[in-house]
Parts: sequence; C-alpha cells; structure tokens
Amino acid sequence: MKYFIIAGERSGDLHGGNLVKALTKFDQDAVLQGVGGDYMQGAGVSLNTHYRELAFMGFIEVVKNINTVSRYIRKTKSEILKFRPDVIILIDYGGFNMRIASFAKKNNIKVYYYITPKVWAWYQRRALKLKKNVTKMFVILPFEKDFFRQFDADVDYVGNPVMDAVKQHIPDTSFISNYQIDQAKPLVALLPGSRKQELQRMIPVMAEVVKNNQEINFGVAVVNNLDGTLYDPFRYHPNVSLIPEDTYNLLLNSRAAVVTSGTATLETSLFRVPQVVIYKASASTYRVVKLMIKVKFISLVNLIAGKEVIKELIQHDANAKAIGEELQRLIAEGEYRQVMLRNYDQIIKTLDIGSASENAARLMVQYLRAV
Repeated sequence: MKYFIIAGERSGDLHGGNLVKALTKFDQDAVLQGVGGDYMQGAGVSLNTHYRELAFMGFIEVVKNINTVSRYIRKTKSEILKFRPDVIILIDYGGFNMRIASFAKKNNIKVYYYITPKVWAWYQRRALKLKKNVTKMFVILPFEKDFFRQFDADVDYVGNPVMDAVKQHIPDTSFISNYQIDQAKPLVALLPGSRKQELQRMIPVMAEVVKNNQEINFGVAVVNNLDGTLYDPFRYHPNVSLIPEDTYNLLLNSRAAVVTSGTATLETSLFRVPQVVIYKASASTYRVVKLMIKVKFISLVNLIAGKEVIKELIQHDANAKAIGEELQRLIAEGEYRQVMLRNYDQIIKTLDIGSASENAARLMVQYLRAV
C-alpha cells in the first residue's frame, strides 16, 4: 500500500520514524512519501519537504510566516494528488495537518491521524472538524479517548510513543567522562527546546540560572538543526557543558532538570528526573492563548496525572530567582523529591501498554486491509 506521511516538527519526525519502521513490519510492500525529517527518511520515507522549512511556533509567528506555510500546503496537496496514496497519515502539527485533512476528505482519500492535535486544551470544537475529516484517530494520552467520546468520536488509544523511545534508548556509560563533568557537583539538565523561537526566549533566563548557581553543573541539550550561535549565552560559564543531540543520556545522568514545556517534560518524567517546567511566549501570543486555554496545566506530566506533580513557571514567573529556588528543592534529598518520583512511577504505569508505534501501525494496516 501507499502511504503519505506528514510530520512538521522534530518530535513528530522521531515518532514518525518509529511508526514507519512498524508499518513496514506489518506491510512489507509499503511505499512511503511525505513531509518529515531525518528519522523518517532514515526509516524509508521519500521526503518531498523537510520539516525544518516549516518549523514555526506560536500564533503570531505562524501569522508572520503565513505565505510560506500556505506555499508548502499547496505544494503538499499537489504531491498527494500525484502520489495518490491509499492513506494519508498525519502526525501532530495541527494547523497544517488539519487543512490537509480537509483537502483529503474532498478528494476521497483516507486520513489517519496519529498524535492528534491538542484540541482538548483550547478551541475544543475543533474535535468536530477532526471527526468530520479524519477516517481514524490514534491518540497517545489516556484521557483523550474520553474527551473525544463527548463528540461521539470513537478513537483508538495506542499508548505513548515517548515511552517507546525511552525504552529503546541504550545508555552511554562513558557520557560523564566524554564531557569531563565534575561529579563532585550535582548535574542539572537544561532543555530549552527544539525550535528557534523557544531558544530565543528560554536560553537567556536559563543562562541567568547558570550564573546564579555556580555550585551546580549544567548540561544543555543542544539540537544540531538550529544555528549554534543561539547557545552562545552558555559558552562563557565554566559550569556548563553543551550536549549535542544526546538528551536521553544527559537526563540519565542528571539530578534534576529545567525543561521548556513540551514533549520533553514527559521524557524527563519517564527517566525519573525531578524537574521544573518553564515557558515564555511573546506577549501577544500569551494574551491570545491565555484567553483560549481550557486546561489547568501546560505540562503533559500534570495533565496525565490530573494534578500538579511538577511546578510550572509561566511567563513572568519563569525568572531566574524562582527557577533557582525550585531547583534547590528538587536537588535536595527529601520528601518533596520523593513524592515527585512516586508520582512519576504512577504515570509510567499508566502509559506502559506496549509499543505505541506497533499498536498504531498494526491497527492502521488492519483497517486498510479490511476495506
């Protein structure tokens, strides 16, 4: 069968790559094209567009780049019509992919959505649009099945692909020696994000945390597909190590973490690293989102648990003083830290229902062959 797969950012590319590996296991004749990145390409997808050309975030940033986004939507539609896939598989990236879903519906092409947009967080009526245009939805958070049931949409909960990635990770036992990290001091992971706009807002405050806490070693999770000068604020501090493309080994060796809100919060919890979640948006984006948001928390950890497991410091609260104070509580051996770890264990138990990639791929091929 022919599959056209679309992932518009780094995490979607990672999960798309794992999904493709599982798809080719269940459908050995699979032909794959799409939009994605290095992980999907490495798994066998012929890329029409690399996601780095689409990596805009935030309401205002997307509006500023609307002509670029629209151009790639037109290009993707044209490529879909030329390829004539048996199914289009959409992975997250809601603004772009929901427009593709509507296009596919009009052209009688099946659409499977893996990792559906977070419509439960804001503008929940978008769930009706998903129900209208998407043939099958494969969700990755336990509470999403109940949410979609409110809209008479029957979805498949397949487990969480972040759990897959964490389970597959092979630790590097030479990590500490490779980066010459002083083990006499605690190591704290700094995860500023994977998109340019995130780094521009989060790195300055993280660099101030570094400056204020010389008794701590910090490891910064660096992504190679962005301009390296974005990390310059860290380069002049002797207690900082820049760790390129090795976040999981960094987390494995860290006592605590400061994490920009996103998938990384869940990854950090699955490695059982106590964390504080921080987030800053542009003032205009924050005002818009604050009016629209429908959930109590921004981190996946707290959303899955249904309560505050980790502290969230947002916008003006995400300052060096508040972050530093929370870090001290996380590093110290005591009840505060232990309660967080026990809550992590419960989250791990909830999510561990087997491989999300394999569960989703098996169902996708099964549904396609049943027609």
